[in-house]
Amino acid sequence: MARPESGDPLWYKDAIIYQLHIKAFFDANNDGIGDFEGLTHKLDYLQDLGVTALWLLPFYPSPLRDDGYDIADYKNIHPAYGRMADFKAFAREAHRRGLRIITELVINHTSDQHPWFQRARRASPGSALRDFYVWSDTDQKFLETRIIFIDTEKSNWIWDPVAQAYYWHRFYSHQPDLNFDSPRVFRAISHVMQFWLDLGVDGMRLDAVPYLIEREGTINENLPETHEILKRLRREMDRRYGDRMLLAEANQWPEDVLHYFGAGDECHMAFHFPLMPRIYMALATEDRHPVTDIVRQTPEIPESCQWAVFLRNHDELTLEMVTDRERDYLWDYYAADRRARLNLGIRRRLAPLMENDRRKIELLKGLLLSMPGTPVLYYGDEIGMGDNVYLGDRDGVRTPMQWSPDRNGGFSRADPAMLYLPPIMDPVYGFEAVNVEAQSRSPSSLL
Repeated sequence: MARPESGDPLWYKDAIIYQLHIKAFFDANNDGIGDFEGLTHKLDYLQDLGVTALWLLPFYPSPLRDDGYDIADYKNIHPAYGRMADFKAFAREAHRRGLRIITELVINHTSDQHPWFQRARRASPGSALRDFYVWSDTDQKFLETRIIFIDTEKSNWIWDPVAQAYYWHRFYSHQPDLNFDSPRVFRAISHVMQFWLDLGVDGMRLDAVPYLIEREGTINENLPETHEILKRLRREMDRRYGDRMLLAEANQWPEDVLHYFGAGDECHMAFHFPLMPRIYMALATEDRHPVTDIVRQTPEIPESCQWAVFLRNHDELTLEMVTDRERDYLWDYYAADRRARLNLGIRRRLAPLMENDRRKIELLKGLLLSMPGTPVLYYGDEIGMGDNVYLGDRDGVRTPMQWSPDRNGGFSRADPAMLYLPPIMDPVYGFEAVNVEAQSRSPSSLL
């Protein structure tokens, strides 16, 4: 498959990454759900925008109970988003325009509908098939481990009536964790990585990497064995490809994330999670020290590695990496409406967080682009899209892209009732007021 002209193995160090969800971008077949054909139609827009890499949220077959992060088949395309031929056409056209492609490699867990789990729950205890996941006869193991989704989960264990045992899950209870102590699991995940790299994917975001290994007496985060797994995965990548990239999602302090780079032999990139809330804190307090302090605390990383920096993404604006007092302050300042709060974060887009103040939006974007690291932009933020706190979970920041003032914001010609989520329609951020077409015609617009 055609590759971008630049063969620079360090392309990710000066990239501009644009994050999008296939279902939210553009609907080519007018069934109410965005698809790969629609994304391919909009590649010229993305090229003109000046971004150099596209990060696609999960597009694999899935029950969609966690927006695709509950994967039921790693090597296929969800039928709502198109066929494998559509992905290949998209990859070919993106590369023709010099755009790199980053996809998700969700290696910590699967859906409970994945064939691996369905086989495991019916297999004999101690068998190779059973050991694809983490099982226990009791829910009293690993008690030192925190619960991540405190709003929905009461335990990291859940009873499975088919297996007659508890299985381990760090996220939702329908997402059982894979058991990387099993050699078969590593081989299976390695084959998934190779499958997509062979199809032309340039980089892979490794979801939830701190939680791959479980050991009694620990908090089950950042364990040494996790880094051995990542080193092996990196060796598998480098053995066959010279210009691909692994991006770690590790919501940890910089000194802990440092280990995910290894000696330049683990992940090429990692998100700088603690920087993001401190940018918002600095703005709220009109004080530079939250930003300068965390930048000063950020350790040097290997020459071939890079931080990924961001203002918003598809999840809540996480406040895990601040003190309780700082979290309360940020909640009160940016999420006085409690409906905007989720878990330990805020489920709002950039423009509403800034109360649609253009000066503040430009200030934060200027700060982002001046930070050490590769910037990651979230779809729609380039035009100042709004959100909908009345939608459940994180759906309020995952609404359809607003292309024009036409039907459904130009996203789809489908009956509005068929859309995967309703577009934003309020008088301030609605698609009649905020859209690409209008801003493209205005020299002074955000776009």
